[in-house]
Amino acid sequence: MAVPKHKTSKSRRDKRRTHWKLSAPAVVECPQCHQPKRPHRVCPNCGYYDGRVAVRKED
Repeated sequence: MAVPKHKTSKSRRDKRRTHWKLSAPAVVECPQCHQPKRPHRVCPNCGYYDGRVAVRKED
């Protein structure tokens, strides 16, 4: 089994982890109700997708 010969410095460790960041999810405005929604998904507020009702919303 491989065992490190020397301690990895904080600088080297952190340089390796620079690409571990999270990105915020993409959000667009719904053309029907103007609420924020994820792209290419049915609007959770009004139930529309691509200009037509995809899911009936019961109020």
